[in-house]
Amino acid sequence: MNMKDNADFGHIPVMLAECVDALAIKGGGVYVDGTAGGGSHSEAIARALMAAGGGTLCCIDRDADAIAACKARLGGIDGVKVVFIRDNFRNLASALRESGIDEIDGLLLDLGVSSHQLDTPERGFSYNTDAPLDMRMDTSQPLTAADVVNGYPESELRRIIAEYGEEKFAPRIASFIVREREKEPIETTARLAAVVKAAIPAAAARAEAQHPARRTFQAVRIEVNGELDAIEPAIKDAVAMMRKGGRIAVITFHSLEDRIVKNVFTDLARGCVCPPDFPVCVCGRTPDVKLLSRKPTLPSEEELAKNKRSHSAKLRAAEKL
Repeated sequence: MNMKDNADFGHIPVMLAECVDALAIKGGGVYVDGTAGGGSHSEAIARALMAAGGGTLCCIDRDADAIAACKARLGGIDGVKVVFIRDNFRNLASALRESGIDEIDGLLLDLGVSSHQLDTPERGFSYNTDAPLDMRMDTSQPLTAADVVNGYPESELRRIIAEYGEEKFAPRIASFIVREREKEPIETTARLAAVVKAAIPAAAARAEAQHPARRTFQAVRIEVNGELDAIEPAIKDAVAMMRKGGRIAVITFHSLEDRIVKNVFTDLARGCVCPPDFPVCVCGRTPDVKLLSRKPTLPSEEELAKNKRSHSAKLRAAEKL
């Protein structure tokens, strides 16, 4: 990867200082950036480790471009062992063990789509440029957005657009997609965006602050990459591998992700589940983590002014007991 390729991964990391603070990085620890991207958060973690006396950082990403950019970015940090793993963070436990790591002290997940993926037209994530309808974060996987749009039955398209896109016009959009693909397969981002725009009533489309296809593109992207399915198993596996006092921090960007993270953390922080009228606990359940705060951390006013990507971000964190 040349320097231009690495620069293409540049973006302002969201809540960088808050993430590093939440991880409470200590010397000799093993920390995992499960969504390494171009390495902005990874570099901050590595530098905090270096300042603490050294340790190990594992950078995981399923995107080969991201791993290459991360390697280039972290090449000059001394005193920190850096391990690069190309994999989906849902396979975190097996990927780490294959690299000889059985215990960790911290995990960061940034669940946003990388700026590089959105801004590289041929990746097919954006409705703002015409490109093949792809949307794969891992370009080696077989399923593409074109497969979803042209191959899923109307009922399934309606479900994912309503559920993953939180789109109230999902039935109408799904119907329009099926009608148009019967004429000719929908193979580009521009055509899908046009079909969605045509499906949304004109008054509703005019009232949109952003492109009316935004929610449908989000839904298809989530389906292609199985984004929501990976969150719960990754968090639970990380907590199982975490040493006492270890920290997990997760940044979410929409309500679907945040709801999953909140529910998993709440479940892991729950102790006894016996009925309240039982005189003594018989279930034996104890909490695995404690929540570092009941409410998520939000970006500061200063960050909101500088980084539009941060506007919907929420950070939740927990500590292993």
